[in-house]
Amino acid sequence: MTTRAILHCDLDAFYASVEQRDHPEYRGRPVIVGGGPNERGVVSAASYEARRFGVRSAMPLREAGRLCPDGIFVPGDHEKYIAASDAVMALFSLRTPLVQPISLDEAFLDVTATHHLFGGPLAIAQELKRRVRADLGLVLSVGLATNKLCAKIGSDLRKPDGLVVVEAGEEAAFLAPLPLERLWGVGPKTRAVLEGYGMKTIGDLAATDPRVLEQRLGEHGSAISERSRGIDTDPVVPEMEPKSIGHEHTFDRDTSERATIESTLLRLSEGVGRRARDAALAGRTITLKLRVAPFETRMRQRTLPRPTDADLEIFGVARALLREALAADRASGRARPVRLIGVTLSGLVEGRQLGLFDHARASRLDAALDTVRDRFGDGALDRASAKEIPMRRRLSDRRTPRA
Repeated sequence: MTTRAILHCDLDAFYASVEQRDHPEYRGRPVIVGGGPNERGVVSAASYEARRFGVRSAMPLREAGRLCPDGIFVPGDHEKYIAASDAVMALFSLRTPLVQPISLDEAFLDVTATHHLFGGPLAIAQELKRRVRADLGLVLSVGLATNKLCAKIGSDLRKPDGLVVVEAGEEAAFLAPLPLERLWGVGPKTRAVLEGYGMKTIGDLAATDPRVLEQRLGEHGSAISERSRGIDTDPVVPEMEPKSIGHEHTFDRDTSERATIESTLLRLSEGVGRRARDAALAGRTITLKLRVAPFETRMRQRTLPRPTDADLEIFGVARALLREALAADRASGRARPVRLIGVTLSGLVEGRQLGLFDHARASRLDAALDTVRDRFGDGALDRASAKEIPMRRRLSDRRTPRA
């Protein structure tokens, strides 16, 4: 029987590490991603330097500012993080087709069938760590085991830049000394129940009669009993079809300039449409995400009568949603500057169902733009409307009589 070889690969302090990679002056300094220290909202990521001050993900930004007043606070750039994640996942796919992303910064890899091609599972883990650092400027922690459970726990144990190997047959011994909360399925409530029976470690749980655990916790008791002994047969499942396709952009500075906001929204809509066409998908629901100062997020959504992958159709709906989202500000006469804007296409199906002549011209134009940009780069060709939006705004401003 072939022994399974599973890797759990986790990028350390991912968002903050991307910022430190792209800004050499941030390296070695506490970086906090999510917004300013006086803003509402929470920390998206904190570098290890910031963690020494007690800053953690999901902490209110104001608390992070109090703990680390000299930290570097950045709003974050989701598009940049997606690009970095895609590059890392592409490296993983060179070693096995069985890659299961869990989030932008972590994935399981099943290298059971391919490790002999690359010198064994340990060699794959070491080479991935080296390539991620050398090629992408990021740090990867890896757990190697016969199952996902032990691989995941292993990758968490020696961060940052860790490599933990759990040998076949040693799973239960590896888990035994660890605290209960390390085990999947043992949250605060379950831990409190188990501690009430005198259990403190995973080994204590493993030594308890499974029938007793089932009596006390039902099916959940049976599940955590198996895991405590290092048993996990969950397969690595390659990435499923996406449930949605989205892009968002954070402005360097909050802006009330409608032309800038709408031209950015057009580019985001083009990116969504292009990704949908690349995947031969179309969607019926368009969602606008808008974040206005100081830190208020507004969501608007509209469902179409038929699926679409057309850039201008996505943009037209998104722009209408944008104007709706800003209507209250216009009515009050107090414009709230925009910090972030995003658009998402969901309700995805395969391909776009067109009538005989329906949107044929728009479809050909989108395809032509895709071809040119694939060959010469994203900036090679713009729609006239991308330039006309700011131009029309400037002309409108000039025509407006001054009091």
